[in-house]
Amino acid sequence: MRTRWRTLLAVAGVACVLVGCSAENSSSPSSADSAGVGPAPAIPQPGKSQQGTGGTSKVEPNQGQVPVPQAGASDRKLSRSARLDLTATKVTDVVAQARGIAQGAGGYTGQESTGEDSATLSLAVPADKLDGVLDQLSHLGTSLVKREMNTQDVTEQVIDVEARLSTQRASVERIRALLAKATSVSEIASVESELTSREATLESLEQQRNSLAGSVAMSTVAMSIRSVAAPPPPAEEDHSGFLGGLAGGWDAFLVFGGGLLTVLGAIAPFLIVVGPLAWLGWWLNRRRRTARPEPAPVSPEV
Repeated sequence: MRTRWRTLLAVAGVACVLVGCSAENSSSPSSADSAGVGPAPAIPQPGKSQQGTGGTSKVEPNQGQVPVPQAGASDRKLSRSARLDLTATKVTDVVAQARGIAQGAGGYTGQESTGEDSATLSLAVPADKLDGVLDQLSHLGTSLVKREMNTQDVTEQVIDVEARLSTQRASVERIRALLAKATSVSEIASVESELTSREATLESLEQQRNSLAGSVAMSTVAMSIRSVAAPPPPAEEDHSGFLGGLAGGWDAFLVFGGGLLTVLGAIAPFLIVVGPLAWLGWWLNRRRRTARPEPAPVSPEV
């Protein structure tokens, strides 16, 4: 009995082993695929159409395009300028002072026209020192008539010129490559003409960029100075008549009183020292006279 049961268990174990091996063999292709042995899937390329087995191709409109970064508030390119109108009694002195202020801030003087009665000049100063320079210039002369400030945002112009410069440089390089490959005289002449035209455009764009950079780095101050007459001296007062005599007498009294107080102030230290001594001497002398006996009266002879 026991031998029969042992035989049945052995047969069942062998059957299980055979079933497991067959299952492993049937699943081996899928395991190889999951392990990466199979062909790699196709990677879609940006800008190219993808086509499935049962559909049409589709292209994303913005796929593969890099957006142009926009300048932030701290990256804005600002071109600043100012205008000052002043009045002065001596125009040439104000012009010299304004020139010194601009040079002290690291700037320079542009156009200048100076006359006896008026003057106009243009000053260029660093943009970060414009406010301080304007405060100093505003206090020159007799009075400030007008002060104006103008700020222009040229950020978009700078970005546009830089983009056009990059494109134009690439265009010039392509024409130069074509010139190197030209063989006939007609081809060389045609390519050189096109190269000259594109290089001129490139130089113009570089000048625009330099001009914009200069307007951002340096600010301009346009000054206008106008001469004004000096204020007349105060008119002398009329001292004739009763009121004039009264005013003169009062002035004389004040002068006399001031002189008297000056004298009293000068002798006051001496009075403080000599006064008590003089009083003490007078008191001792009076006491001595009081203590001296009076002489007896002399009787008349009979």
